[in-house]
Amino acid sequence: MKTKEPQDSEDFIRQQKAVLAENPECASTSYNMGVALMEQGRFDEAVEAFREAVANSGRMFEAWVNIGYISFKQGDLQGVVEANQRAVELEPRYARGYSNLGFAYLQMGRTEEAIEALKKAIELNPEIVQAWNNLANAYLQNGDVDKAIETGEKLVAMAPNFGLGHNNLAVAYLSRQEYEKAGEHLDRAISLGFEAHPDLIRKLADYREGRQGT
Repeated sequence: MKTKEPQDSEDFIRQQKAVLAENPECASTSYNMGVALMEQGRFDEAVEAFREAVANSGRMFEAWVNIGYISFKQGDLQGVVEANQRAVELEPRYARGYSNLGFAYLQMGRTEEAIEALKKAIELNPEIVQAWNNLANAYLQNGDVDKAIETGEKLVAMAPNFGLGHNNLAVAYLSRQEYEKAGEHLDRAISLGFEAHPDLIRKLADYREGRQGT
């Protein structure tokens, strides 16, 4: 898709403002202006426009999704949670909203809530790769290595070229001291271009060197 020139974006925003001057309660116009402002990185103005959109439409859940995205870009995880909670309240079958919630909860260390949200996301849309990945991480964070591995294996079966998934499986298998499996998934992750953590590479290299020396 061709990127808009800055002047085109400014013209578009001016047009939306002109429409709103005539019809200030037009939710779709406020939403469209919010998107244009967000694309320009004018986040505070974009949030204001999105909030105008949701104030004038009871079904504008996409505006809350974008507010959540802006909150993430600004490092406000609680804002991500609050915005996506509003989104799924308006659209209970919005899988990405639950996936976003799960990611935020995971980053905040609220592991049980992360697992619940991510399982809901997968129930609604089993093809969200990132939700599977975050769920595996949540189980690992919660000390449930078996479920982390089970979830990770389902992920790489569905998305065999997802390097991060293989890397995380390597971590999970290593925590269970299954070095062969860990090494297989680490090698696969690296072959896919994923930059694995040096400590993980070193630990498995030490194991392999020790095995060769016996």
